[in-house]
Amino acid sequence: MAYKILVAEDEEITLNNLLDTLREEGYEVHGTKDGYEAVQSLGKEHFDLFITDIKMPGYNGIELLTRVKDEYQDTEVIIITGFGSIGSAVTAMKKGAYDYITKPFDLDELVLRVKKIQEQKILKKENIALKTFFGMKKEIPIVAKSEKMKKVLSVIDGMKDSDCSVLLTGESGVGKNLVAKIIHSSGRRQDRSFLPINCATFTEELLASELFGHEKGAFTGAFKTKQGLIEIADTGTLFLDEVAEMSPNLQAKLLKVVEEGEFFRVGGTKSIKIDVRFIAATNQDVKRLISEGKFREDLYYRLNVMEINIPPLRERIEDIKPLSIFFLQKHLPKLKKKITGFTKEAMDVFMNYSFPGNVRELENIIERAIILEKSNIITPESLPQSIRILQIETLAPDNIKTVDEMTKEYAEKVLKIFGGNKSKAAEALGISRTSLWKIFKED
Repeated sequence: MAYKILVAEDEEITLNNLLDTLREEGYEVHGTKDGYEAVQSLGKEHFDLFITDIKMPGYNGIELLTRVKDEYQDTEVIIITGFGSIGSAVTAMKKGAYDYITKPFDLDELVLRVKKIQEQKILKKENIALKTFFGMKKEIPIVAKSEKMKKVLSVIDGMKDSDCSVLLTGESGVGKNLVAKIIHSSGRRQDRSFLPINCATFTEELLASELFGHEKGAFTGAFKTKQGLIEIADTGTLFLDEVAEMSPNLQAKLLKVVEEGEFFRVGGTKSIKIDVRFIAATNQDVKRLISEGKFREDLYYRLNVMEINIPPLRERIEDIKPLSIFFLQKHLPKLKKKITGFTKEAMDVFMNYSFPGNVRELENIIERAIILEKSNIITPESLPQSIRILQIETLAPDNIKTVDEMTKEYAEKVLKIFGGNKSKAAEALGISRTSLWKIFKED
């Protein structure tokens, strides 16, 4: 959804310059020349940001600000004022304006302020959702039934008063991103921004620009100065997913930031001080990468003040049922289905599957099942055939079964998967219906 801005400015040239500049930045912008038109526009549709001159025909900027704050609390306001009206701008700030800018103003500076408001609004929404949905008190009983995950959450709870760097390890899909959010939301920076970036999805040049930002003219295409995520995350948390994919050159630059709390934008000559907490994650064997010269040992120890390993889902099967319910409730509203839960047979399939894709795979399977399921409860028929057949069989020395027992037990499982339909079960097993009947007849 486009970020929508309403501009109220009675000087036509200034208004057109504002509209053209903001539209070039990709915003959906509407303009009005007086306070009456502004009120009408605000009443017709929602705007994320309202930019208004302090002196306007009809309603002035202060009157418009008061109206917006009374009726449209989610709309932020920037006041434009002349140098001689600074007192009015201060009054506007006291009444709830987010910012003010004085004439004559730099359009690039205005754009930077607009982007800052947009970014902070997005982060505010994410943080509110995080506190509502992933609060520590609510999260433990919902998705952490296993002892292994309870230990992980216990470690997180034990460091809630610390700002130390954290390294999360574990297989792909185990939920490292979620754990990073929980660490942030339970710590001292919970009211500040949480910014994630996947280091594996960018080239070295793009990743440098995303992390450190760049100065205008730093390279071809750098038409404007850009803040990087490290700068935007100041006082908050930056989550570096797949940090082991970072090039050695960027690793050296990141080490300086973690050690000294300062950095240079790409092409910049001015050192910028920041206060950021770093949480990093990887699914690789970092110590092996260090021995191979692919990851800096000094950076590893800077990030690894606290290491938390997230166990794979197959080692915490107690979490499968609550996670399944969680994902069912998560995806039902957008898919508009009335499904109440899972049959015992469907849950048995989950409990006997190894989930090589871990929690991410479980969520994808459940979303798919919701789409395919025609009844009001998830059945095995809505699950991928591959997971219905490929299930783990755990053997112990005192629990060895004969081949005939294993054959019969496996055939029974396949028959359950197909709801008792012997023809389909026999076809899946690659045998005739008569052979299947013989398997069940022999005792």
